[in-house]
Amino acid sequence: MQEKHLFEYAVIRVVPRVEREEFVNVGVILYCAKQKFLKALFITDVSRLCAFASDIDCDELKQHFLSLERICTGDKNGGPIAKLDMASRFRWLTATRSTVVQPSKVHPGFCVNAAETLEKLYTELVL
Repeated sequence: MQEKHLFEYAVIRVVPRVEREEFVNVGVILYCAKQKFLKALFITDVSRLCAFASDIDCDELKQHFLSLERICTGDKNGGPIAKLDMASRFRWLTATRSTVVQPSKVHPGFCVNAAETLEKLYTELVL
């Protein structure tokens, strides 16, 4: 039997008008310490978001998603947060904030393969 590892994830959502608390799920970030895994998947077609809220700058959203991905991977172009250790990057990415792009609360689970689990969560919660 394969060993299961603790993982944590958060859904990333776009909240066009924070005061209305309406949102669209746009991505998932998953962290598994034992597998040394931190990755995010985001929607690539932001046209649905633009239809949901016509005043959103879709190009700016794409850049925001790219920045989050760079931080996840520890890319040198991801700024000072990308230089932190994996756990600290995940905590920063999932910290509560009142902005247009927000994470959900962090949820735990157990998995055998973090990459497969991320794909499954992305399909269930975003697509």
